[in-house]
Amino acid sequence: MLATPLVFASAGLIPGLFSLFFCGAVAYYGLYLLSACAAEAPPGKASFFAVAQLTTPSLAVFFDAAIAIKCFGVSVSYLIIIKGLMPSVVQALHTISGSETPLPWILVSGRFWLAAFMLILIPLCFLRRMDSLRHMSYVALFTVVYLVIIVVVCYFDPPKGSAPPGEWHYFNMTPNFISTFPTLIFGFTCSQNLFPIYNELASNTQKRMNLVMQVSVASAGVAYLLVAMFGYLSFGDNVGANIIAMYPESSLFIALGQFAVVILVLFSHPMQVHPCRTCLDKVFDPKDPKAASENSAAEMSALKHTLLTWGIIILGFTIAYYVDDLQIVLSFVGSTGSVTISFILPGLFYYKLFGQRPETSRLQKWGSAGLFIYGVLVFIFCLSYNIWKVSTQ
Repeated sequence: MLATPLVFASAGLIPGLFSLFFCGAVAYYGLYLLSACAAEAPPGKASFFAVAQLTTPSLAVFFDAAIAIKCFGVSVSYLIIIKGLMPSVVQALHTISGSETPLPWILVSGRFWLAAFMLILIPLCFLRRMDSLRHMSYVALFTVVYLVIIVVVCYFDPPKGSAPPGEWHYFNMTPNFISTFPTLIFGFTCSQNLFPIYNELASNTQKRMNLVMQVSVASAGVAYLLVAMFGYLSFGDNVGANIIAMYPESSLFIALGQFAVVILVLFSHPMQVHPCRTCLDKVFDPKDPKAASENSAAEMSALKHTLLTWGIIILGFTIAYYVDDLQIVLSFVGSTGSVTISFILPGLFYYKLFGQRPETSRLQKWGSAGLFIYGVLVFIFCLSYNIWKVSTQ
């Protein structure tokens, strides 16, 4: 959500709106196909792994790798957000306090705060179960609403010291749109949550699942729309990859919003490490029956659990320490892991399970095939462009 205004800046207001609605609609279709596939899995055990076993068992390891990449990329983006926002929060509180004493340089260093917060994150990442962090969904909801309020209010009443806005355009297609477009795909990616919801619903009929998916995609779309549109109109072509970091460091109203985002991503980070570790367990040891079971997180050996967790933590910290551009990370994650689990896998699974059944309509059959092909094309085209862009910078 923080990077959606940059998508509009790279394409213009009208193409940005169209892309937002298009990505939401395609994401919903992918969720619909996955929900139909979930009904084919054993009761209460629906998962990517279970459906893969029904369709393409030999490729299950690659599907787990895609989920691991997506979760790892999200965890890195959270660390970059912490690094980028904490200096602004500290500077804002210092300004509001009225103190004339200069802040020590270390307190306005994003890398210091990244290292400091790792002291909190490391123990949380080693948890085998995330039950104790479930209440963070309320913090997430509050943060999203508060962020939307900040962006809308600051458009109508810009705070003192705001950066001068650049020009905004109805149409302004640029090559950078190829790099920013996967950010929208990333934003609507929630396929990894569909199977747990399906398993937990007492009444998981297709009609009930459709309602859950419609509410989820629509609510996310409204939040993205407000932040993207008003954020772009506020800063125009000068908008950055993190909209909340664009506002001046002189307002408690904004500082609280920035700190709320920090707290949110702080406790959301372990929730990405957990499934990443579980999927990597299957990738590195796919023949291990324990790794292949649905309860691999609990059955993983202590040594493997420790090595995988430290590997994820160290690699993620290293990338976040040296990379400042949030949009680059979101683009790579969006064009690889998000595309795979949102488009490629739903299309493939549905086609393999239902494509040859006489009751399946031609529209659904070829629609699932089209989603698969679309995902492959986006994967190849956007990933290639992102690699080229990074290599030429």
